[in-house]
Amino acid sequence: MDVEKLISEEFPQRAGLIYLNHAGVAPWPRRTADAITRLAQENVAEGPTHYDRWLKVETDLRKQLQRLLNAPSADDIALLKNTSEGLSVVAYGLPWQRGDNIVISDQEFPSNRIVWESLQDQGVEVRQADLNTAETPEDALFNLVDKHTRLIAISSVQYATGLRMDLKTIGDFCQSHNVLFCVDAIQSLGALAMDVQDIHADFVVADGHKWMLGPEGVAVFYCQPAIRDQLSLKQFGWHMVEHHGDYDRGDWQIAKSARRFECGSPNMLGIHGLNASLSLLLEIGMENIETIILENSSYLISKMLEHDDLDLITLNQPDRYAGIVAFRHKTIEPNELYSYLRKQGIICAVRGQGIRFSPHFYISNDGLGKSLKLCCHHTDQSIHGK
Repeated sequence: MDVEKLISEEFPQRAGLIYLNHAGVAPWPRRTADAITRLAQENVAEGPTHYDRWLKVETDLRKQLQRLLNAPSADDIALLKNTSEGLSVVAYGLPWQRGDNIVISDQEFPSNRIVWESLQDQGVEVRQADLNTAETPEDALFNLVDKHTRLIAISSVQYATGLRMDLKTIGDFCQSHNVLFCVDAIQSLGALAMDVQDIHADFVVADGHKWMLGPEGVAVFYCQPAIRDQLSLKQFGWHMVEHHGDYDRGDWQIAKSARRFECGSPNMLGIHGLNASLSLLLEIGMENIETIILENSSYLISKMLEHDDLDLITLNQPDRYAGIVAFRHKTIEPNELYSYLRKQGIICAVRGQGIRFSPHFYISNDGLGKSLKLCCHHTDQSIHGK
């Protein structure tokens, strides 16, 4: 496979743009835009005449997500709107008892904090682990677990620091301590290979619009099949019943598959887009993509360490970073540096009092080198002398 040729075909971004914000909202590959355009044009010309073909794309997407997660079956995959919805399905589906507690970290994106804190009026305690207070970040979580802990909820990669969690270690701990394990995988799925069975995850949730390179409005929700029945449902409709195509049926049963979490009509535009995006990732291979992304991050980290004017936020340990590299400039405020970089065509983000770079596999070392050069060599004069 000629990956360079594939990249040039799929990412014809405008000259001078270096996109380093895949941890935010990612650009689409060309095939994704083509898939959405074809669906829109077909709908204009003949409406949903061939809706059966649309449903096949939905089925194909579930199979691709099954592969991406190494889930036991495509029946374990639900297509929801976003990560927050998936986390809410868990939070408001589990039968909590007053005195239960949930362990999260102090670095979570609000989606993986607010939903758990909203349970506090039911007598559920939320414990935030300071990930810097123990020998390992995982130990910081484990130190807060007691006999009343029902769930550990953690991001696979922390959005602001880029810290990569050891999901296998956490999953093994949860399994041995009879604690449920919920993973917000939005900052790793599509960047790193994942095996939900190997890490003993009970729940995994991720939007498609970051590292999976898809449109906003479609997310994957995986629920370990053995505990699917433990989640009570709060939304009901025609799509979540076992015989969802039999509209005249008077009796109904909740679907045995993860479709039970999808109460109504699917987002067909988003489904077509994400299906196309994942076809690219799986064509190249997640192992290959992970290798390139980790090499990108290693390159950024090594170059940043060469410059005295930059402070690295992301840990310089190969097993502790993924696609996000965060840093601070010692003399320039993050928002000021961010504005300057944006004007130079460097699309990044300000997070956690620093600048966040998050390049995907198709970003070249030349682009990364140019971005660092703007930060390190000419920034003081260029910004303050403007």
